[in-house]
Amino acid sequence: MSLWQHLPVYHRYAELPETFYIRVIPTPLENPRWVTWNAPLAEHFGLTGVPDEIWLQIFSGEPVPDYFQPLAMKYAGHQFGVYNPALGDGRGLLFGEIRDRQGRWFDVHLKGVGQTPYSRMGDGRAVLRSTIREYLCSEAMAALGSETTRALGMMVSDTPVYRERVEQGALLIRLGETHIRFGHFEHFFYTGQHDDLRLLADKVIEWHFPQLLLQSHQQQPYQQKVPPYLGLFQEIVQRTAKMIAFWQAYGFAHGVMNTDNMSVLGQTFDYGPFAFLDDYDPHFICNHSDYQGRYAFDMQPGIGQWNLTALAQAFTPLVGKNELETELGTYTVLLNQEYSRLMRCKLGLQQHQDGDSELCSDMLKLMAKNRVDYTLFFRRLSSLDAQPPEFVAELFHDQPAAMQWLQQYRLRCEREIDSAGHRYSAKQRCQVMRQVNPKFVLRNYLAQQVIDAAEQGDFLPLEQLIQVLQHPYDEQPMFEQYAELPPAWGKCLEISCSS
Repeated sequence: MSLWQHLPVYHRYAELPETFYIRVIPTPLENPRWVTWNAPLAEHFGLTGVPDEIWLQIFSGEPVPDYFQPLAMKYAGHQFGVYNPALGDGRGLLFGEIRDRQGRWFDVHLKGVGQTPYSRMGDGRAVLRSTIREYLCSEAMAALGSETTRALGMMVSDTPVYRERVEQGALLIRLGETHIRFGHFEHFFYTGQHDDLRLLADKVIEWHFPQLLLQSHQQQPYQQKVPPYLGLFQEIVQRTAKMIAFWQAYGFAHGVMNTDNMSVLGQTFDYGPFAFLDDYDPHFICNHSDYQGRYAFDMQPGIGQWNLTALAQAFTPLVGKNELETELGTYTVLLNQEYSRLMRCKLGLQQHQDGDSELCSDMLKLMAKNRVDYTLFFRRLSSLDAQPPEFVAELFHDQPAAMQWLQQYRLRCEREIDSAGHRYSAKQRCQVMRQVNPKFVLRNYLAQQVIDAAEQGDFLPLEQLIQVLQHPYDEQPMFEQYAELPPAWGKCLEISCSS
């Protein structure tokens, strides 16, 4: 009868004290219908086939079988730099945890299931518009190679949801290795519940970083010992640096980098007013509600450090301040190292040589000045084994300047040699570059087009866009239109936190 009869559901988080959560019964949606089901992801958990009406009822909240124990997590966080203690799962519920075929644990989290004690006067619903955007972007980011939450399925309903206008209520089934955020630690720190803070840290280590316990026992007497709590903070710093380096290299703007939207595993989640860059603008603000530009694209690395500093404050009952400050000092170095590595890959430069930073910096300045499309530039740069330099330069208003940079780039590429002393050919270089420079990304106007169709009951454009985004590095000539420059109207869409 059940999808889950052969797939055990666990409740590790629900076994924690009730200071960590409140049990909540979801509010069912009116006349729910499946929109899409992520069959490739489902297969990783041994879940095959198309979901039926029983699954629809279970996930829409009526009834909730005994093997699920829905709960709303309690946490806090800094929102736009201001501490807010009154946060928690306001429209999402953790239903349980499952394991994939490799034995990895994943939360089963439903978003849009109605009010919880943390809804803060909200209705606890998610609208079709925002649910489609999160589904698309989480799957697009996964296909690009980013660590992220995933979307297992999505449904729509007749439940009216009131935002700037009346919209359809929808629901997202989200899978993530954890939904524990920086804000969980902040909640227990600022409320003085330091025993629970320590328990939270213990469980994060046990569930996600067990090697920290093993390392602490295996260290030799002459080695410098790293306590597990410090090791945990190190891991979070490293993973956060790697995540944000990926964002910067792939032109992704998150839009709401509050500490309650930061995963302790360094995985992108809580997709809201995000955007991939069209024209390269380092000061791009994707969130219409971000009036001060706090979360602008070029601010993301610094905000990552700000958020880690807030987390470090919450760690002070566990780790000494000097040790925390030392680890915080590694963040920028780690981020810059990872960003440099990723950018060299995008440029097809396998070795680090003097002048590479200047070459990349000159490129970005030229792109910004000429408002060059970020994704299309790198994809065309990856085709210089078959196309002349003019194919890239025509993206620039100042084509002579572009040709001058391309000449410098060509000379740099000629200095690349393999371990045997042979030069890499343009074909070799570009083949590798096309594996890291996507042809397709989730542009906001593409998302808006499928949203417009879906709100009229047509979900075929959504399914087609999902198919395209699952293979961002492939040529896919039958979907060439998705790789074209966005229309003028598509570059000025206003996306806010409303969802």
